[in-house]
Amino acid sequence: MVSILNSHKQKTKMTAKRIKKLNFKQTFTVVPTTPFHFDYVFFKPAHFPTTDMKWESGKRWQTMLWQGKKLGLVFEDKSANKKPKVLVKVFSDEKLSPGFLRALKQEIIWRFNLDLNLAEFYRMAKKDSLLKPIIKKFRGLRPMHHGSLYEYLIIAIVLQNATVKRSVYMMQTLFENYGTLLEFDSKKFWCFWKPKVLSKTKEQKLRDLKMGYRAKSLIKVSEPFVKREINELELRIKSHKEQEETLINLYGIGPASTGYIMFDVFHRWGYLNHISPWEQKIYTKLFFNKDYKKELVPVEKMLKHFDKRWGKWKNLAVHYVWEDIWWKRRNKHIPWLEELIRL
Repeated sequence: MVSILNSHKQKTKMTAKRIKKLNFKQTFTVVPTTPFHFDYVFFKPAHFPTTDMKWESGKRWQTMLWQGKKLGLVFEDKSANKKPKVLVKVFSDEKLSPGFLRALKQEIIWRFNLDLNLAEFYRMAKKDSLLKPIIKKFRGLRPMHHGSLYEYLIIAIVLQNATVKRSVYMMQTLFENYGTLLEFDSKKFWCFWKPKVLSKTKEQKLRDLKMGYRAKSLIKVSEPFVKREINELELRIKSHKEQEETLINLYGIGPASTGYIMFDVFHRWGYLNHISPWEQKIYTKLFFNKDYKKELVPVEKMLKHFDKRWGKWKNLAVHYVWEDIWWKRRNKHIPWLEELIRL
């Protein structure tokens, strides 16, 4: 991974003219529901690496484009005596109003699931031989996605039919050509662009940047946001059928991307209707202990198994098992997984 990011250092220097310094700092605290574990919430080793954030134990830096403002955020774990607390530092180029900060706080709570009640899920998991030891290890873990719906759609597109290494390259290329480099807390991170930026871009330019067939998708998926045909906050409170229909109708978004978004963005813990070929291989090993090179467990069988075993919590249960293997990967080499990641 280091070599991939280092390959962009020279180009980053060339984009220094777009560095935006954020010198104004304001703070607030969030008290998450219990149980809570900062690192298992604020860092997801399964997420492919992007240069809009950095994590170290007990602390996370990231950028955020929120209500038209480019922000730098620093999250710090201030929990003590089993009482969770997160300090949020907000860096901007001007003083932010109390109303803006209140809305930002609620958005952070939503994106990181800081108000999630896990009690019912944990009661169910106590009886499950696979989940019980994982939850004991990762108690307080929650799903999260730190970006907006639009940003998730962009990530979903660059992940399509590509190795992780290729996706990292495409995402970084988009940041360097369309994003803004923000400087705050003595660090620099890239920030997303507004949808109108890509909606006005020529398809050929994106193809020249080696986006391939995704070039058209990147433009087309930006257009409904520019036309205000999609409002993420309004979509959150609609039925899962309406959410699903909205996503599927977007250009370049298929059932795999829809499934990820329904879970990560709209918090549908039981939504699991599709398993990609890549995941099918990993799930064959994780959940059925079979060699995916010799025998792939059929997707239909997987879906029926998950539904019967975990019901309305099935995708959250899968997420816990998924997180377990990716955290293990941070500490030891797992040959079969590395072969599938190809980073």
